[in-house]
Amino acid sequence: MSLQMKLVAITLDCPDPPALAAFYQQATGLEPHPKSDADFAGLNRADGLFIGFQRVDDYRAPRWPGQTVPQQLHLCFDVADLDEAEARLLELGAGKPDHQPHEAGRARVLTDPAGHPFCICQA
Repeated sequence: MSLQMKLVAITLDCPDPPALAAFYQQATGLEPHPKSDADFAGLNRADGLFIGFQRVDDYRAPRWPGQTVPQQLHLCFDVADLDEAEARLLELGAGKPDHQPHEAGRARVLTDPAGHPFCICQA
């Protein structure tokens, strides 16, 4: 019998938790956690999922697609319109690596302001 585990939190290392939480809050509309501070900030989703951002001294951003500093994880988000979502995320501070492994019409890889790669996918 398998365990019945429910994912309740994802936490990303970063140099500036409030700034990274603000980026994802603007990108997703999730509610800021009321006890967020300079060392640990978070966002709450209505179904209980928590996305956290923890300060790490001497943080080194992932170097995607290379592995000199591995990505360790990446998030994927469905969006209604890839071009519109990409433009808005770039305005918010996301980056767009030159290497794009997917067809342009299916998914795109971006990086958040702390360098974590994430995908936006056509819903």
